[in-house]
Amino acid sequence: MTPASALDARPSTLDDLALRRLRWRARRGLLENDLIIERFLAAHGSRMTRTDLDAFARLLELPDNELLDLLLARKEPAADVDSSCVRALLGRLRAC
Repeated sequence: MTPASALDARPSTLDDLALRRLRWRARRGLLENDLIIERFLAAHGSRMTRTDLDAFARLLELPDNELLDLLLARKEPAADVDSSCVRALLGRLRAC
């Protein structure tokens, strides 16, 4: 198997270890963010794709108050995090 085909053979969803790491990384300073994120990860975490993970990582780089505004649909993503992947993930997060 060549290195490129080995990468293609990786599972497209997160394994248990990756999901635990994501949960740890997603811990926030605001309880509201924690509750929304934990509810989402409990419902959808095992089905997240690498694209979802990249979008999630971009959201986690935001300050807590900005993230909460996005999660509660008070604001839409700004140019630095605005992408179709982030918007799709936000839609799923907001639905939880």
